[in-house]
Amino acid sequence: MSISRHDEKHFVHRIGWLRAAVMGANDGLVSTASLIIGVATAGSGHPEILIAGFAGLVAGAMSMAAGEYVSVSSQSDAEQADIAREARELVEAPEAELQELARIYVERGLDEDLARQVAIQLTEKDALGAHVRDELGISDMVAARPLQAAVVSAVTFAVGAGAPLIVAALVPVSQVPIAVGLATLVALATLGGLGASVGGAGILKGALRVIFWGTLAMVATAAAGLIFGVAL
Repeated sequence: MSISRHDEKHFVHRIGWLRAAVMGANDGLVSTASLIIGVATAGSGHPEILIAGFAGLVAGAMSMAAGEYVSVSSQSDAEQADIAREARELVEAPEAELQELARIYVERGLDEDLARQVAIQLTEKDALGAHVRDELGISDMVAARPLQAAVVSAVTFAVGAGAPLIVAALVPVSQVPIAVGLATLVALATLGGLGASVGGAGILKGALRVIFWGTLAMVATAAAGLIFGVAL
């Protein structure tokens, strides 16, 4: 009996790079815009504002790359350690591992005879792959990729940070806080909507949640800038 192919569009395979991209761009927008607004409300001039913004862009991009690489590398190390342990157990106790795999399929709804047949067939084809996928929950789609996460985070942070920096360079210094704040909110709404759309979630919900946290960050730094500006 032939089995026809039914193509479906799924979003889970994007989770690795999408998470890093959304986080990088969002951090770039929020942190750089907040920094610019804080410096501007403290009474600084145009050169100081732009230098602070550019420094924030460079430092933030490198920090995001390093942080993502270290974080995802730790996840990858844990995954590899678990895979190595499974490989050893398959050599040392193959029957126990077979029973464990069959028990997983029973818990998922198969009867015991069918679950054991499935476990035997999958073990014969690729024992380690079956355990990695069904016992550990690790697949190619969601496996940790440190370098990918680092590069995507750094690039998207720089792109996100560039938007408020460009706005700050184009408007008079007196208009920087308002102009940067409004432009950042528009960019955050767009980013949140796009990220939600690519991930298969609601666009409005995605836009509103990043707008809320972005607004909170910019208001906090604006207040800090006003306080320290008056103190100076």
